[in-house]
Amino acid sequence: MPRRGFTLVELLIVVAIIGLLLALLMPAVQMAREAGRRMSCTSNLRQLGTASHSFYEARGHFPTGAEAKQYSAVSANPYTFYRWSSLAHLTPYLEQNVAYNTLQLKLPLYGPNLLVTPENAAGVKLIVPLFLCPSDRSEMVSDGFGPTNYAACAGSGAGGGSPLDADGIFYVNSATRTSDITDGTSHTAFMSESTLGDGPESTNDATQVEMDTAYKFVQTAPLTESRCADARRFNVSNRRGFAWVSGELRCALYNHYYPPNYDGFDCIGVRMGGGPEVEYTPYGWRAARSRHPGGVNVLFADGSVRFARNEVDMAVWTAASTRRGRESVADIE
Repeated sequence: MPRRGFTLVELLIVVAIIGLLLALLMPAVQMAREAGRRMSCTSNLRQLGTASHSFYEARGHFPTGAEAKQYSAVSANPYTFYRWSSLAHLTPYLEQNVAYNTLQLKLPLYGPNLLVTPENAAGVKLIVPLFLCPSDRSEMVSDGFGPTNYAACAGSGAGGGSPLDADGIFYVNSATRTSDITDGTSHTAFMSESTLGDGPESTNDATQVEMDTAYKFVQTAPLTESRCADARRFNVSNRRGFAWVSGELRCALYNHYYPPNYDGFDCIGVRMGGGPEVEYTPYGWRAARSRHPGGVNVLFADGSVRFARNEVDMAVWTAASTRRGRESVADIE
């Protein structure tokens, strides 16, 4: 009686069919996974919106974008070294009690020589999953700090990227009320996302960095197009998004000077001189960026989250960033 089995040709055909099916299925699996990650990112932003409105109910205004005030123990300490972000102030409303109880927000983030105040060294290292988009790499990008993908909107980037009295909801020492948002809460960007930094810190080698994960640095402010175009330093001192506790335009602030997922480098500057009230104030043009194909998630001041596509009209994108620009605002979707 003859033995029954597969011939080599039949086996190869079966293997080829299985390989073809896998090739067809894998992109669909990846798309499904990314859809889940994007939904999780949307949920993170919604939670930040809910916490911000809880903060508002308790305090009568939204949290500040970044703190700047005198440190009485060291009068020469630049005011901007307080620098605590909106995320830091939201921790008790996000059930992040460990983070809130570990941080000493009455002390500045940085003491003299830009060293983290000893009382805050442990707290600033905490990694808070809620502040990280699951589509990104979810890990520290600079030693000693917990990173963030989420940033509050400082407006259009007017004034050379100034965070001082900026035209968005969040800026240095902001205490914005809904009555200040005359463009309407459903039309005004509140927070969005931006990719975590990568590449070497403090390098002059452009071949070692990528546009979506690095920034150019100029040691002056306000920013200008020409200064940023000529800049040849990247990732100075720390990578983008390195600290959720910091309300600077590398971390927990962004603006709409560039479109979503801008195909160029962000630009960061710093104000030198002018006295402790303004010295070392960080300026910046930092884009909303994500690992989601085609655009970024944006939280609006009414608590809704919408997806802004890379091709959004710049007039619409800019108008969405200001709290009282009196522009004719269309939907960004």
